[in-house]
Amino acid sequence: MENAYIVVFVCFCMKDTAAEVAGYADVAKRIIDLAVFGAAQNRSYRRLADFTDAIGSRVSGSQSLEMAIKYMHNAMSQDGLDVHLEPVKIPHWVRGKESAEMIMPRSKNLAMLGLGSSVGTPPEGIKAEVLVVQSFDELKLRASEAAGKIVVFNQPFVSYGETVAYRAFGASEAAKVGAVATLIRSITPFSVNSPHTGWQDYQAGVNRIPTACITVEDAELMWRLAQRGQKIVVRLTMEAKTLPDADSFNTVAEIKGWEHPEQVVLLSGHLDSWDVGQGAMDDGGGAMISWEVLSLIKDLGLRPRRTLRTVLWTAEEQGGVGAQQYFNLHKVNLNNFDLVMESDLGTFTPVALQFTGSDAARKVMEEVVKLLAPINTTKLESHGEGTDISPWLEAGVPGRPPLCVCSKMTLITTLLTLSDLKLI
Repeated sequence: MENAYIVVFVCFCMKDTAAEVAGYADVAKRIIDLAVFGAAQNRSYRRLADFTDAIGSRVSGSQSLEMAIKYMHNAMSQDGLDVHLEPVKIPHWVRGKESAEMIMPRSKNLAMLGLGSSVGTPPEGIKAEVLVVQSFDELKLRASEAAGKIVVFNQPFVSYGETVAYRAFGASEAAKVGAVATLIRSITPFSVNSPHTGWQDYQAGVNRIPTACITVEDAELMWRLAQRGQKIVVRLTMEAKTLPDADSFNTVAEIKGWEHPEQVVLLSGHLDSWDVGQGAMDDGGGAMISWEVLSLIKDLGLRPRRTLRTVLWTAEEQGGVGAQQYFNLHKVNLNNFDLVMESDLGTFTPVALQFTGSDAARKVMEEVVKLLAPINTTKLESHGEGTDISPWLEAGVPGRPPLCVCSKMTLITTLLTLSDLKLI
């Protein structure tokens, strides 16, 4: 009898939740109309173009990253938002000049990009024979062949989440068996002779050796040569170095809640990028989406009950450094954070929402996404994750990274700041 009562009570509460969420259909339509068809149409894309054209690449520790932070502080302040900066210390790795050349069995320049945190080579470079493997397991089986060689990892692409381990840990795994450097097949399912960069991690107590990514095409070439039994020799030159940590800032903009200003719905993207591109997709677009949410709510004259806060992280590419320091500073008020969101999965057509939270919180989100029907995005996926929001998720705060455009993120934040709905 008691169990039946609980089930009935829960169902009754969910009906109330569904009714409350459905009551915001008109607000949802206003948001979508403004973002997709109205005066704000394509505004976030224009902002992104202005930003990336003005600043360019924004690698951690660089002057251009700090210019980007000042740019966004000024732009969001001029937009009428409450903006401030929170200081953090961030890594400062410098690429320097770099090159790779196959010199046996024939001469060929290898397109390459050094990996973040890599050490450099001696000034004259490293000239060594190559050992090509396709997995960590194969490296272990052939450990006796690796001493003094450059290990080339030609691992097949399975998924980014699985295959990125070779970029992250390949150098240390190869160093354990005596390799002098590593060249990693770029972590991508598609290549037009285009190497990728990214962060890599050295393991404590393991010799640090230079490491870089090469193209899929060149990794496959060396694999075929090795399969034929041909000796491969490569010369690798890298000036990479790590300088002392630099001063930087997380950029925070918000609209204060009128009823519960201490309660926060947080959305975010990161301002930093790598040094070899303009960082439009990773993650200039996510930063602009996170700003646009506040702009849309302000433009519509909506008053949130809770504080709606956008944080533009610094040094995400180095492992979520700025976000971790923000969490360390604010975790004392953990219970005041109702939902954390991160946009760092692209700025294409809306696909789905990924969500991590309790069953009760998920029920709320299931009702919220029904309001996204006008933009054909009502799918709610499990296991939401993101580098910058991961500390909050691990602490039990509901979170989600959107595969989205700004109207979707705006709608969700609106529902959770205007209404009395609670996810925790």
